[in-house]
Amino acid sequence: MTENEDDILDRPAADETHDDIYDEEGSVRHDFLTMVGAAIADRDVIFLRQNVARLHESELGDLIEAIQPDQRLAMIRLLGDDFDMTALTEVDEAIRMQIVDQMPNEQIAAAIGELDSDDAVYILEDLDDEDREEILAQLPFTERVRLRRALDYPESSAGRRMQTEFVAVPPFWTVGQTIDYMRDEEDLPESFTQIFVIDPTFKLLGAVNLDRILRTKRQVKIETIMHATNHPIPAEMDQEEAAQLFEQYDLLSAAVVDENERLVGVLTIDDVVDVIQEEAEEDLLRLGGVGDEELSDSVAETSRSRVPWLAVNLVTAFLAASVISLFEATIEQIVALAVLMPIVAGMGGNAGSQTMTVTVRALATRNLDIHNAFRVVRREAGVGLLNGVVFGILIGAIAGFWFQDVNIGGIIAAAMLINMMAAAIAGILIPLALDRFGADPAVASAVFVTTVTDITGFFAFLGLATWWFM
Repeated sequence: MTENEDDILDRPAADETHDDIYDEEGSVRHDFLTMVGAAIADRDVIFLRQNVARLHESELGDLIEAIQPDQRLAMIRLLGDDFDMTALTEVDEAIRMQIVDQMPNEQIAAAIGELDSDDAVYILEDLDDEDREEILAQLPFTERVRLRRALDYPESSAGRRMQTEFVAVPPFWTVGQTIDYMRDEEDLPESFTQIFVIDPTFKLLGAVNLDRILRTKRQVKIETIMHATNHPIPAEMDQEEAAQLFEQYDLLSAAVVDENERLVGVLTIDDVVDVIQEEAEEDLLRLGGVGDEELSDSVAETSRSRVPWLAVNLVTAFLAASVISLFEATIEQIVALAVLMPIVAGMGGNAGSQTMTVTVRALATRNLDIHNAFRVVRREAGVGLLNGVVFGILIGAIAGFWFQDVNIGGIIAAAMLINMMAAAIAGILIPLALDRFGADPAVASAVFVTTVTDITGFFAFLGLATWWFM
C-alpha cells in the first residue's frame, strides 16, 4: 500500500467531519482546509463529494476563496457534475473570472442550464461577448431567449437581478386548475410565494399569494381572489431603488414589468438582500475613495483603483499648504503655531467626516431630501457649534497651560470653534450639492470636505494669530 493510500484511509469520513466548516471567528476551519487540500492533491473524489459537494452554495463560495488559487480549478474538475455552479455567485469577481476563464465553454453551458436565471445572468454578464454568445448558443431556445432579454437590461437594474422563472395564470382559471397546474408542470421555480395573473398579452393584472390559494375552494375563479400587484418594479429601475421598495413595503417578492406593463420576471428577497449588502459595501469603499476594489485584486489593480483620488487629494493638499505659506512670517516668530496647527485641521477633518458619512448614507437610502434638508443642516450646524465650544475650551486650556500663554489658548479655542462649524456645514452641504448636480457624493465628498476643513482651520488659526500678535 502506498503512502498516499495510507493518507486517504486515515482521512476522516463524511460523518467524522464537523457539520460546521467555520471556526469561532467565522473563518473556514484550518483543519478542514488541510483535509480538502490533501484530498485535491490525492484526487480523492469520494472525500470531496461527501464533504464539499454537500455544502451550501455560500459555504462552498467561502471554501473556494479560502483554498489556494491552484487548488480551485482542480477541485471543481474533480467534483465534475457535483459542483454547484451557484457558488461562483458568492465569490469575488476576480476569483470568479479566474475560474470561469479556465473552464471550457461546454462545461459552463451545461452548468448554466441548471441554474436559476438570475444566477446564470450574474455569471454570464462578466464574460467576453464571444464566450457569452458561444455559451448561450448551446442552451435551449426558450432559456436562451430569457437570458438574453435579462442581459439586455442595464447593469445594476432590476431587469438584471430578476428571475425569469415565475408562475403566471389567466384570471378565468379556477383555484383547482391552478393547483393542478402547479402539481403537474415541471418547469416551475423551485420556490415561490406568489402566483401572478396575466392577460393573453402577458400584461400584469394582479397576483395571488399561495396561502390564499390553499385556503380557497377549488371552484373559485382566480380573478375573484387576486389582488392588485404590490408595487410592480420597472425592469429599468436601478436595483438600489428596487431594494428600497422591498424595505419600505416589507415585500418577499415583486413582479418586474417592461415598459408596456408586461410581466417579464420576479425579484425575490434573497436577491434584494445581496443588493443591499453590495450597495452598502460600495458606499463604504467610495467614501474612502477606493472604488470597486476586492480583496482578491492584484497589487497593480488595487493601486490603479486608488491612484485617481489620491492625485486629487494631492492637489487639494497643495491648496491647504498655500494657505499656510501666507502666514510664514507669523509661524517663524511663534513656533507654537506650527505645533498646534495639525490639531485644528485634524479635529475639523474628523468632525466633517462624521457629518459627511451620515449625510451620504441618508442620501443613499432616500431619507434625506429637499423637504427635510434645511432641518438637518440646522441640526448639524448646532452640533458643530456645541462641539466647537466644548473642544475649543478643552484644547484652549491645554494649549494655554502647555505654552504658558493664555493668548495662544484663546486663539486656538476660537479657531477650533470656527473650524468645527465649517466642518459640520461642509459635511452636509457638499454631499447635497454633489447629489443635486448628478455626481456620486460617496466618491467625491471626502476630498472636498477635507479640503474645506484644512483650509478653514489653517486660515482661521493662523489668521487670528497674525491679527492678534502682529
